[in-house]
Amino acid sequence: MSDQQYWFFLYSLGRENSQHRFFLFKDLHMAGETALATLLRSMSPQLNDGDYVFCTLADSRIPEGCEVIGSFREQEGLTLIVERQQAERAGLAFDYVAAWITLNVHSALEAVGLTAAFATALGQAGISCNVIAGYYHDHLFVGRADAERAMTVLRQLAAGAE
Repeated sequence: MSDQQYWFFLYSLGRENSQHRFFLFKDLHMAGETALATLLRSMSPQLNDGDYVFCTLADSRIPEGCEVIGSFREQEGLTLIVERQQAERAGLAFDYVAAWITLNVHSALEAVGLTAAFATALGQAGISCNVIAGYYHDHLFVGRADAERAMTVLRQLAAGAE
């Protein structure tokens, strides 16, 4: 299906001032891949620039100027993933500095086996991995010192996928 077929117009009529508005959207809610072999072959890992840290906030108030990469509310507080420099400027405590790897395959949230496959491969290489599943992609946070080794392991996993 061509890219052009995903574009559509949304027309809305403002009730208060009777103005007509037109919006152009691209439908990005295409189904993700579920076939494990395809997911593995198509991972296309990308090492994002920067150092990232996990911080926790007991009061859940995000400091001004912090651009949150990811968050999760836990019983003990709000966990944030932010760039290291932002955490340092905001005075946020952290004890783990990570590299961020994005798997550029659009994996379906219901896909089975992808996380197990890359976690096993990384684990066998002695690399710790913290995984965040986004709507479109999986994001891996590995120790900063292990970033290049992790990329090698992921590329080898993709190359060996049947």
